[in-house]
Amino acid sequence: MRKNLNILVIALFAVGLVSFSVDQDWVVPAKDKAMKNPVGASKENLNEAKALYNVHCKSCHGTKGLGDGPKAKSMKGDLGDFSSVKFHAQTDGELFYKTKVGRADMPGYSKKLNDEEIWLTVIYMRSLKK
Repeated sequence: MRKNLNILVIALFAVGLVSFSVDQDWVVPAKDKAMKNPVGASKENLNEAKALYNVHCKSCHGTKGLGDGPKAKSMKGDLGDFSSVKFHAQTDGELFYKTKVGRADMPGYSKKLNDEEIWLTVIYMRSLKK
């Protein structure tokens, strides 16, 4: 009886993991979504932002943010298109949160980049419009 209960618990857990990992909308908490970028988009900041992007983002997201970097094929999720209208409809706070926290194949950068560097990266992502 106990063995059957253990199997049932494991099966339910597995189903939960599968349903959780299905690509759902990435919900950002309202307080984070409302955050404003405190870093200005000066030429100097944009140059620094591009350098950060090239080191930390380009390998997956590609040079133009099309999700076609050299590591992209090994990723399971949608890497997005940073030039799309849908991408640019997001707030700076959403982009900051997603970059800092991460999920699934997208690593969180809270330990690799400080907040100012993440905000700079958001500036660069914003420059990748069609």
